[in-house]
Amino acid sequence: MSTITTTTRTPLPASLERELERLLGDRFTTGEAMRQQHGEGESFHANQPPDAVVFPETTAEVAAIVRACHRHEVPVIGFGAGTSLEGHVAALRGGVTIATSGLTRLIELNSEDMDCRVEAGMTRKTLEGHLKGTGLFFPIDPGADASIGGMAATGASGTTTVRYGTMRENVLGLTVVLADGTVIRTGGRARKSSAGYDLTRLFMGSEGTLGIITEVLLRLHGIPEAIASAVCSFPTLADAVDAVIYTIQSGVPVARVELLDDVQMDAVNRFSEFDYPVLPTLFFEFHGTAAGVEEQSSEVGFIAKELGGTDFEWATRPEDRSRLWAARHEAYYASLALRPGARGWATDVCVPISALAECLLKTREDIDAEGLLAPIVAHAGDGNFHVLFIIDPDDDEEMARATRVNARMIEQAIAVGGTCTGEHGVGFGKIPYLRTQHGEAVDTMRAIKQALDPKGLMNPGKVVA
Repeated sequence: MSTITTTTRTPLPASLERELERLLGDRFTTGEAMRQQHGEGESFHANQPPDAVVFPETTAEVAAIVRACHRHEVPVIGFGAGTSLEGHVAALRGGVTIATSGLTRLIELNSEDMDCRVEAGMTRKTLEGHLKGTGLFFPIDPGADASIGGMAATGASGTTTVRYGTMRENVLGLTVVLADGTVIRTGGRARKSSAGYDLTRLFMGSEGTLGIITEVLLRLHGIPEAIASAVCSFPTLADAVDAVIYTIQSGVPVARVELLDDVQMDAVNRFSEFDYPVLPTLFFEFHGTAAGVEEQSSEVGFIAKELGGTDFEWATRPEDRSRLWAARHEAYYASLALRPGARGWATDVCVPISALAECLLKTREDIDAEGLLAPIVAHAGDGNFHVLFIIDPDDDEEMARATRVNARMIEQAIAVGGTCTGEHGVGFGKIPYLRTQHGEAVDTMRAIKQALDPKGLMNPGKVVA
């Protein structure tokens, strides 16, 4: 399995166990099954269970838990829906995992101002249910039914980023419990502010290393008048990437443009019972007025045709669009089905759009040269692409080949001005690449960590380690 730096694990003090039991009753557990369940996300990284799991139901309870752990100098790890991919939730030093699954209230919905405040444990699909009938929607769609707090903590994005931005652009404020149990509220409902430091952005993407997010104030968007999705196949991967680049450079406001290579399309066809050509393929979605959607699709269709793309295969009915995007979101499980019994190692980089073709094609060649099974999918409109190595983590030689490809992909991305991760986050899996990307700025990150968490108790061993 994955390599983890050896760290000291100290058993929970009996006095802390008693304090948490008094506070939470049966919502405090040291049961083996529950600890194992909260010791890993959806990745190949080895399970590292905490010493206890707690299930608070209010911000006040989270604060009380963190204060108790701070007094006893016990590590604290936040846990949302467990969909993370870089070892974010592994309890590398043991400690207490705070599961936010009990923090699920919609606190306020302000339809006229197009915002809402939710507790951190609410999942994306649950939020969709609350917004039905309001004419509003929350656009960030990472695929998995992740918790809103987890999405904020990792700076998540997804298929709609090209049109609506990432969590950073769609979170107006946060409620955060700091390392000593202090509760602060950042940001606000005003659409702009120049009052002080932007603490909201500081905690976005901090992966629980600076505090535990308990509430999130979200920006909402109006549901478009018309939505249409289309699928188009291309002779080569280069042609498909060029179609994306020309579309973006032409200023067409596509809502989604997802690229799946031929390996991934084969997996999708088998798993979701489609019969698309086993070729590099783009999944488009257009939002706007009926006339606007027609204009956008016509312009993109012309670009695709010029590059050898097939005619668009349309999905305009809600049920057809849902099936199409469900297939895209199930790409991870479709890929695993190509090799039953194997595990998935999902990794990502993000590069300037002009460098996407070069980096993606080199990575595909590298995968094939190493003899690996690894589909590629991309949020191509913003230069973010993912490789999913389908591997046996116990096969050291195969892991070494995958590690080489991953390292070369990241090094190339950074060399062209990109990043070692566009949306998966650092966790502990990508710590080795952080200094390559940020240089001495990593020392500034450490200084912030030290200032806010001097005892080093908040998700230790992650991001800046």
